[in-house]
Amino acid sequence: MKKTLLLLFILITGQNIYAQFPYGGPQSKVVTDSIFSNNLDAYRGYNIFLPKSYDVDTDKKYPVLYLLHGMGGNHLNWENDGHVKDVMDQLVASGEACEMIIVMPNAGGNVAEGHWNGYFNMPGWNYEDFFYKEFMPYIESNYRIIGDKKHRGIAGLSMGGGGATSYAQKYSDKYNAVYAMSALMSIPLGNMVVSDNPEDKFAILTKSVIDNSCIDYIINADENEKNNLRSVSWMVDCGDDDFLLDRNIEFVQAMHSAQIPCEFSVRDGGHTMEYWRESLYKCLPYMTRNFSSVVY
Repeated sequence: MKKTLLLLFILITGQNIYAQFPYGGPQSKVVTDSIFSNNLDAYRGYNIFLPKSYDVDTDKKYPVLYLLHGMGGNHLNWENDGHVKDVMDQLVASGEACEMIIVMPNAGGNVAEGHWNGYFNMPGWNYEDFFYKEFMPYIESNYRIIGDKKHRGIAGLSMGGGGATSYAQKYSDKYNAVYAMSALMSIPLGNMVVSDNPEDKFAILTKSVIDNSCIDYIINADENEKNNLRSVSWMVDCGDDDFLLDRNIEFVQAMHSAQIPCEFSVRDGGHTMEYWRESLYKCLPYMTRNFSSVVY
C-alpha cells in the first residue's frame, strides 16, 4: 500500500512539474502584449524576453535592454527574424551574457500601408513622449526590472539604431550603454524626401530624422552635454557594404573630435537581418560587461 501511494505521489508530482515546465525545466520565453497610449491614442504592442529564472526566482530583479526594430518593422521582428531568444539562451548557457530582460517595442508597421514609423515626436505621432511617459514606466513597474542607469541599456538596427543613439544622447541619465547597428544616424539634406502632402508619413519621418540628427547633436553639444555623453558606453557596428556606413563613420568621427569614447566595429556585410543577427552575439555580451554590480 505504501509503495502504491509513493508511486501515485511521484506520478502526480511529475505531472505538475511537467505542466509547469513541459521541456524538463524552467525555460526562457518571449511574451507578446500591448498597452494603450494616450499620447498615440492607440494600442501599441511589444515583445518582452524573460529569462528562464524569471518564473522560478520570483524575488530576483534583472537588468534591462530596450531593443529597437528598423523602419517598416515592428515588435515581432527581433524574435521572428533575429531569433533573439535562441541567441540569448546560447549566450547565457555559455556564460557570455548575464540573464536580462529584453524589451522590444513597436514604433512602426508597413510603410506602404501608411503606418506611422519613427522613435521621435512628430506631427501626429508623439512616440518619444509615449516611450518615456507611458511605455518605460509601465514596463519597469510591471516586470521585475532593476530600473536604474547602471542596469539599463538600449540597442537597435537601422532606424532603431538611430533611435537608440538619439535616446541615449537626450536621456544620458537613463542608459549605461548603447549598441547601434547599421544606424540611421542622419540623412543628408540632399536626400530629404519633400512632400506637399501633410499626410505623407514617410516625408514626416525623414524630416524627424534630420531634425534629430545624431551627428549634429555631437557637433552642437556644449561641454556639459559632452560630459553627460561620456557617462554612457557607445558601440557602433556597421557592415562594410552597408549604404549607411558613411553616416556611421561621420558619427564616430564627431564623437572622437568631441573626445567622447566610442567603439566602432566594421565587419563584412550589408544592411541585412543576417548581419544584425550576428550583431546580437556581440551586443548581448557587450551589455553584460557594462551592467555593473549585477548578481547572476
